[in-house]
Amino acid sequence: MPEQAPDPQAVDARTVDPRSADLLHRLVTHDAGASAEILARSATSVCPDLLVAAAILADRPSPDLDRAQRCATTARDRQLVALAAARLGGDAELLDALARDHLADYPDNELAAWIADPAAVKERA
Repeated sequence: MPEQAPDPQAVDARTVDPRSADLLHRLVTHDAGASAEILARSATSVCPDLLVAAAILADRPSPDLDRAQRCATTARDRQLVALAAARLGGDAELLDALARDHLADYPDNELAAWIADPAAVKERA
């Protein structure tokens, strides 16, 4: 029986530690304290998702986004950084295209969906 390649979604999901995943879920589900906690943790985090969220919350390209790019080791992580850069750069068409592609590959990525929804992001910033 031929060896099956690992599911890219399962491999990429391992880049987010459980504590950060819980915090990001709290952010996208409107937990009042999540934004401040993300911004505080971003100073020492190497989790690309958390760093991307911090950059979006700051509403400008920041050292967090640069660090997220350096820490992005998977296609999923790199795509998420590109989504954030498009969002922060104000390129709505590119953001829409990148979000569609990303969510087709990673349909359970709540953070990507949140970044792609300008109303949701503005609500938390």
